[in-house]
Amino acid sequence: MIVGITGFFCAGKDTMADLLRAKGFAHISLSDIIRAELAARGLAVTIPNLTDAGNELRRLHGPGVLAQRALERVDFGRNWVVTSIRHPAEIAALRRRIDFVLVFIDAPQGVRFERSMLRARPGDPATIEQFRDWEARQLDPHQGDPAAQAMAACRDLADERLDNAGNMDELRAKVDAFVARGLVEHFLPRPSWDEYFMMMAEVAAIRGNCLRRRVGAVIVHNHQILSTGYNGTPKGITNCSDGGCPRCAGHAASGSALDECLCVHAEENAIVQAAAHGVAIRGARFIARYRRALIAPNRSSTPALWRWSTAAITR
Repeated sequence: MIVGITGFFCAGKDTMADLLRAKGFAHISLSDIIRAELAARGLAVTIPNLTDAGNELRRLHGPGVLAQRALERVDFGRNWVVTSIRHPAEIAALRRRIDFVLVFIDAPQGVRFERSMLRARPGDPATIEQFRDWEARQLDPHQGDPAAQAMAACRDLADERLDNAGNMDELRAKVDAFVARGLVEHFLPRPSWDEYFMMMAEVAAIRGNCLRRRVGAVIVHNHQILSTGYNGTPKGITNCSDGGCPRCAGHAASGSALDECLCVHAEENAIVQAAAHGVAIRGARFIARYRRALIAPNRSSTPALWRWSTAAITR
C-alpha cells in the first residue's frame, strides 16, 4: 500500500508519517526532493523558497515531476508513505499505482499556528498574519499558474479525511484504525497463476543470448515450476550474442535461412534442462514469453507443442 498524505501547514503530516514508519512503512517526502534542489542552488530552506522552487520544477518538467521522481524509488516489497503532496498532477501520477490512497489531514488554523510556533523550524512564519498569507498561496494556483501549488484541489481529491485537532494519543488511535482497515482494502492485488508464470518466463528471457530476439519459457505443473529455459546457442557453442550463430549474426531476412540457425528455442532448453536433472514433465504445460514459437526445419518436434503461449505436454 502507498499512503499519500496531504494537508495544510502543521496539520500533522509528518507526525502521521512517523506513526506509519513505526509500523514499517518506508517514507518519501516530495519536499525533500525540493530541499535537495535548494541545497544545490545554495538557497535557504524557507517556505517561500520551497514553494517557488517546487513551482519552478513543475513548470520545467511537468506538474507531476516530484511524484514521478518519488515513484522511481518505490518498490513493491514494502508499504510506503508519501508526504508533501501539493498538486493534483502529483496525485494523478501516484494513482498509477492501484494500491495508492490519499489522506488529507487537517486541524483548525489557530491550532496549526500554535504547533508552528512550538516546533520553531527555521523559515516558518513568525506571525498569524504571515501564516495565513503563506497558506493562501498554497490553496489555489498563484495568478493562474498551472504549475503552482493547489492544496484546495488536493483536499477535494482525498480518499480519506483525518481530523487532527486533538492530542497525540487521539491521532495514534485514528492512524491505527486507518492502517488496520487500509492494509486490507488497498492491498496490491496478486497476479493470477498464469500471470505469475508469464512474468517468470519474462525473467528467464533476460538470460537469452539470441541476437534476434529473447524468449523465455517455464514448464509448470500443479502451480509449481519444474524447469525454465531461454533461447540461444547450445552448451559448448559460442553465444549467439558473441557471434556463435551465423544466421543471427548475418543479414538474413526475418523468417529466412532458418536452416543456418544454431539457436535452441526456450521451450527446447526447458525440456533439456528437465531431462538433464531427471525431472518428469509429462502432464505439465509450457508457458512461454511469445505466443508462437517457430521450429527450424533442421529439428524434429511436435508442432502442436509449440504453437501457443501455453501448451500441454503429453509425451
